[in-house]
Amino acid sequence: MRRRSLAAVAILLAATAIAGSQPAVRRSTTVAAVRQYPSYFHLQNVLLHGELVEGGSGFLLRGGDRDIPLMMNDVKGAGSGLVEVRGQLFDIGRLEPGDPRVRAYPGAQDATNWPRPGEDLVVNVSNVTTVPLATSPSLRALALQPWRFEGQAVTIVGEFRGRNLFGDQPSAPGKSRFDFVLRSADAAVWVTDLRPRGRGFDLSVEARVDTGRWLQVSGTVQQDRGMVTISGTTVNTATAPQESAIEDDAPAPPPPLEPGEVVFSSPTEGETDVALAGTVRIQFSRGLDAASLADRIRVSYVGGPPPGASSPALEFSYSYDAANRAVEIRFTRPPEPFRTLRVELLEGIRTFDGAPVRPWMLMYSVGG
Repeated sequence: MRRRSLAAVAILLAATAIAGSQPAVRRSTTVAAVRQYPSYFHLQNVLLHGELVEGGSGFLLRGGDRDIPLMMNDVKGAGSGLVEVRGQLFDIGRLEPGDPRVRAYPGAQDATNWPRPGEDLVVNVSNVTTVPLATSPSLRALALQPWRFEGQAVTIVGEFRGRNLFGDQPSAPGKSRFDFVLRSADAAVWVTDLRPRGRGFDLSVEARVDTGRWLQVSGTVQQDRGMVTISGTTVNTATAPQESAIEDDAPAPPPPLEPGEVVFSSPTEGETDVALAGTVRIQFSRGLDAASLADRIRVSYVGGPPPGASSPALEFSYSYDAANRAVEIRFTRPPEPFRTLRVELLEGIRTFDGAPVRPWMLMYSVGG
């Protein structure tokens, strides 16, 4: 038990050190692993294989007997069959309520009933493509489609990474004191029950100086608590394979811009007996692009004039106070007394960074 606790601490420290020293790497893994270890995969770029299925409020990716919701953004689905999904994993409960990155996800709409860590996961998708079922047991194929090879005897080649000295895996199987990780490209698996020793080599699972060697391992594929493992039988040195270049992921979709809205007005909605010479002041939640106000402010009377009378159009000017995020409307001549006025902000007004401002309307009545 103590050995497992120390191993867990070592994994956490290794992962933390890597996260702080270099950009986030992509993890080729499974839906089961992401579900089992949400704190490890939170905010990481992941690559998953599975089947796209429609859920109650969008798409899910189903891998084996587990599934995970997807935020598709503008990414098109790849139809039926096996697909490869790339994106960033969010554990909603580890984000702050209202985080703009998950505003489009239905599970993050209620800030008063925010999920607990690990309770609600979603992948923010950057790409979806159709892929074939794996036919040969490469290390990457095992990491992405372990169900294809579970229980089978395989031989793979990978780079020796010691007892997870670089945080390639979220946890340790703890089968023996010689368990070690093999990695290839963006995928990694555990090798258990086999000491990394053979003719001309004897590698320590605790020494980084021994990592980087390429090994060929034979054994039986198993799945253990979301991790893919190989119960090893033989190990030999190997030459690094001529791997295809792993293309970079497309940048994660940027969070949607926070829309602007009116937060205060004077007069207020429904106010009566407002001074004829008074101005209308409207304050916004965010700064505006002043040019977008042109032709998008409308002021009019509500209802027609008294019988036999005519109402001239309301003439007004406006100014924008950037320091206070406020628009002030002044009438060229006072409105008619005892009339109800309608002030409208039309669609098309934008904030300083291009986000839309929600259309808005105010109705109030002037005195005599």
